[in-house]
Amino acid sequence: MKKRAVKTDYRRRMKLLKSGLPRLVIRKTNRYIIGMIVEYSPSGDRTSKLITSKSLKKYGWELGLKNTPAAYLTGFLIGKTGGVKEAIVDKGRHTMSKGSFIRYFIKGALDAGMDLHVKEMDIDKERMVGKHILDYYSKDSSKFSELGDKIKLITDEFNKVIEKINQENGR
Repeated sequence: MKKRAVKTDYRRRMKLLKSGLPRLVIRKTNRYIIGMIVEYSPSGDRTSKLITSKSLKKYGWELGLKNTPAAYLTGFLIGKTGGVKEAIVDKGRHTMSKGSFIRYFIKGALDAGMDLHVKEMDIDKERMVGKHILDYYSKDSSKFSELGDKIKLITDEFNKVIEKINQENGR
């Protein structure tokens, strides 16, 4: 009943809070991927950092904002700018299936130097840089009319954004 009503799972929340660590909250909306560093306070949780995939535009990312590469980059960005080196993952009701955006977000944060108390994420490196999007483009380019041929350079764009994040926020 509670799961269907999309209510808070207080048992899971209590386990997260008992760790005493800030939570790396990961959510996905219809338009963006969101990452937050949230710290517990008896008077109410306090969000110390909020990053959305829309922030990637500042670093030159002009492609999709809720796909796998955007999830990795958003995780990488919050790992570099969040001001927290250690946190516990709060994925909400999202599953950690093999190709889920949660895994790529976590991998990005881990690669940025965060300690998230999770096992090493087994992800597909080609999917991380958007090869699956390029493959889909080659089959049906009509779905990418707004982007034109920019999609052909998705791997280069991905690497440029990583480099820019590193330059602006220290390696």
